Amino acid sequence: MTGLTVALLVVVVAAVLVLRWRRPAWYWLAFGAAFATVRVLVHYTSVMDACRLTVPPSRWRLALARMTNRPVPESRAPRILRLRPTRTGLVLRLKLRPGQDAFDVSAATDRLRHSFGMYGVTSRELRSGVVEVRMTGYDVLKRVQMPAKADPAPMRVPVALREDGAVHYRDYRAVPHGLTLGATESGKSVYQRNLVAGLAPMDVALVGIDCKQGVELFPLARRFSALADNPDTALDLLEALVSHMADVYQVIRAEQRITVNVPDAEIAADIWDLPDHLRPTPIVVLVDEVAELALFASKDEEKRRDRIITALVRLAQLGRAAGIYLEICGQRFGSELGKGITMLRAQLTGRTAHRVNDESSANMAFGDIAPDAVLAAIQIRTDTPGIAVTGDSSGGWARIRAPHTSLRAAVNVCNRYADRAPDLPALAPFRPVVGALTPAAEPLAKAAPVTV
Repeated sequence: MTGLTVALLVVVVAAVLVLRWRRPAWYWLAFGAAFATVRVLVHYTSVMDACRLTVPPSRWRLALARMTNRPVPESRAPRILRLRPTRTGLVLRLKLRPGQDAFDVSAATDRLRHSFGMYGVTSRELRSGVVEVRMTGYDVLKRVQMPAKADPAPMRVPVALREDGAVHYRDYRAVPHGLTLGATESGKSVYQRNLVAGLAPMDVALVGIDCKQGVELFPLARRFSALADNPDTALDLLEALVSHMADVYQVIRAEQRITVNVPDAEIAADIWDLPDHLRPTPIVVLVDEVAELALFASKDEEKRRDRIITALVRLAQLGRAAGIYLEICGQRFGSELGKGITMLRAQLTGRTAHRVNDESSANMAFGDIAPDAVLAAIQIRTDTPGIAVTGDSSGGWARIRAPHTSLRAAVNVCNRYADRAPDLPALAPFRPVVGALTPAAEPLAKAAPVTV
């Protein structure tokens, strides 16, 4: 009987180890969360003291101890307000003691990671005196699994998973324009496919500019309202968008309703303040490789390039209120691309950098908004495509990874929602011409020729 018990115990331990190796998410939900919760609660005070996150006793406590002839009180750690297990780790909410700062916790995250035996620890300040510490129990970016239930909203797309286990959203109403950088085979195309697949079910017009002869965006043409595959067509398309933007502003002006009898909350300042029956369709413009629009080899191409950059700058500066949002991708985005490029980059609030080949490329993305993210961007390894660093003008940044989406899967999503591609009169000349739907004989590769 004893031998049978030992054998059964060995089998159980082996099964747990295999589960931890092959299915870390399942292991965490079954065993890891409970073990980590106990470990944090048992060692919390000693860990906080070792990480220098305690404060000495106050004067009145010392005086009370002397008057009552009691031992000197110990230093106090931040008070635990809540400890909540999640599908990827633990969320610890702390109430800081007087004299402590949120930066103290942020500076100690690496020590907390080793002390609690967690894979990663990040912190953020929720409000004055309250800090949230998110701990992950395993590498959530190694095999990205998006949660079954996300929290989508109009113009808000879940596109990736953050290193702390939270979902990364591309929210166009909060961050209207974005820049995505990355070297070849760094994961930009997969990130873009996830973005298009997330926007496809929404009431939004997709406009694409792919000067690589359309190899990236034209397979998704059924969901696009306009596409351009060369710089000449891109110039006409961008100028048509500028004209459309002016027409939308005229609609907003006509419906602002600024009178003494109208409450301030009902005054229209952008398309989202208009009634539903008058609201123009929002537009997301995806530029696959911005360098192809900025490079030139002759005087005529230089004039075309200046007009393209001018149109992009106008859309970036004025397009938000008209419901026009830019998503610009490229391998580099520096001043060597010519005049106007840095002005355009300054308008792109959201920044995402995949693996880059040099530090200057990372500086182009984060040097002016989050210098700490530059080091994280240049440390992305070549064997981890899809890993990226994202940040915005607030200075915060995080590592993310989009789930792998094949071109075939993205094409299927776009075909399924092809009826949602709106017909905009201003963009009618640029509407892609596609044939009837036919089942694919074999999966589409990234560089496979596609006939639309």
